[in-house]
Amino acid sequence: MKPMSMFFLAALIALPAWAGGDSSDGHSHAAPAPVPVTANAPRAAAATEEFEVVAALEGRHLLVYVDRFASNEPVVKARVEVEGAGLKGLAVESAPGTYVMDMATLLPPGKHALMISIEAGDTADLLTATLETSLPAIANELERYWTKRIFWSVVALVVLVSGIRLVARHNREKAKGIQQ
Repeated sequence: MKPMSMFFLAALIALPAWAGGDSSDGHSHAAPAPVPVTANAPRAAAATEEFEVVAALEGRHLLVYVDRFASNEPVVKARVEVEGAGLKGLAVESAPGTYVMDMATLLPPGKHALMISIEAGDTADLLTATLETSLPAIANELERYWTKRIFWSVVALVVLVSGIRLVARHNREKAKGIQQ
């Protein structure tokens, strides 16, 4: 096999990777996986003399981190109830100081008032916080994903078309050489 043909064969084999394909055998063409909770994820914070609370939205889960205000130690085995923004229920402890509440539906973009009731041993407190969800953060992630995907698809298409034209030119020159 000639070097030029080997180059184009390699380019065709690598084309799915250039176009943003998945090298796994899962054949997944779905949207990108949800982004883990980061500093940009919707959050709400509140504090009293007894407790500090940070609530973070992760998909259909509301994570509530509870610790003691004075010592910053996680509050374990507490009863944490969340109400507001169409939510009402008990958050279940998943790790020391971390409580999770499953939501039936996603919260729409906007500001959502939350009341968080905490009972830990002999101490009880009611905290209020505002959870701001916004569409732009999610839209920016999707926009970057599709922009990257389109860019690499165009690059792959240019490489493919160039390869086809070079092979066609090579075959024409070869055919002219045979006829003469």
